Amino acid sequence: MVAAMDGYLISGIQQVGVGVRDLEQAWRWYRRHLGLDIPVFRDDGEAALMLPYTGGQPQARQAVLAVNLQGGGGLEVWQYAGRAPLAAAFTPEPGDLGILAARIKARNVAAAYARFQAEGVELLGPVQADPAGEPGFFARDPYGNIFQVVAGDGWFARGRPNASATGGVSGAMLGVTRLEPALALYRDILGFDRLVYDRQGVFPDLAGLPGGRQPVRRVLLAHSAARRGAFSELLGPGRLELVQALEREPRKIYGGRFWGDLGFIHLCFDVRGLEALKERCRRAGFPFTVDSAQAFVMGEASGRFAYVEDPDGTLVEFVETYRLAILRKLGWFLDLRRRPPEKRLPRCLLAALALNRVRQ
Repeated sequence: MVAAMDGYLISGIQQVGVGVRDLEQAWRWYRRHLGLDIPVFRDDGEAALMLPYTGGQPQARQAVLAVNLQGGGGLEVWQYAGRAPLAAAFTPEPGDLGILAARIKARNVAAAYARFQAEGVELLGPVQADPAGEPGFFARDPYGNIFQVVAGDGWFARGRPNASATGGVSGAMLGVTRLEPALALYRDILGFDRLVYDRQGVFPDLAGLPGGRQPVRRVLLAHSAARRGAFSELLGPGRLELVQALEREPRKIYGGRFWGDLGFIHLCFDVRGLEALKERCRRAGFPFTVDSAQAFVMGEASGRFAYVEDPDGTLVEFVETYRLAILRKLGWFLDLRRRPPEKRLPRCLLAALALNRVRQ
């Protein structure tokens, strides 16, 4: 796999960031309906390093990264503390530039649909097959964010009684102007090197989305090699769908707004060997636009983070975790720098994260 050969390792999609007006309210919704009830960190502070994307000024914020222990990536729920966040100036449609939807995996898509329906979640059409013939559906949270529920594998833990009908994040649907420049990042650097489909037309499974009856090109990418690294078993496999508008000019979802404003703000990968990844990105024309360089602290967690932009300005984050809280109440922390990069964490250690669960 490219990542391993170039001296860095990608363990999987760590999280998708989402900007909200009210963190507590939004996280309650995500706990109830998506099972994202285990906080990896929670932090109130200042985003001092994101100046290229926050008007050149540090911005006060609150954030929580929460995961679903059934498996998959998490959501980093993010709220400005000192300014009113802005919504997009338009309703995003397939092909607009940025993250349109977060992919959420389910063991049984039809059962997840029925559960969402019973819980009163807004559904954007019925269960339908994508171009690969796999079932899925779209749902929208009360804040306008779209989640694509898809069949998934790579499960970590069995659901508890009354657990959510879904696991965590398994990818994203995002808009690109042209496919080939985007592949230089998503395929060649991030390792999504297996083409699942490449189709053009009008698609029934997109019909319930705003603007979903317009012709687009859809390219679904997966990774051919299993992910490795400390969190790979929890994060599981991922897929990215790149969507190109064919008969209209795409708009930038975050045009004229700050990072952290309302909506999906970034796609984040868990990595080891960030310095090697920095050089690989530089050579490919994707220089780091933000780099914490030294260790940063988010609540009880610490590490190094960096950002690049894809060819259309969509933000991709890399996080190399140094320290993680396993059980806060007992002061049990794990130092990942002492572990071989490719070695998975023991299941019992990751399962112990359940002791931090926030209940409804």
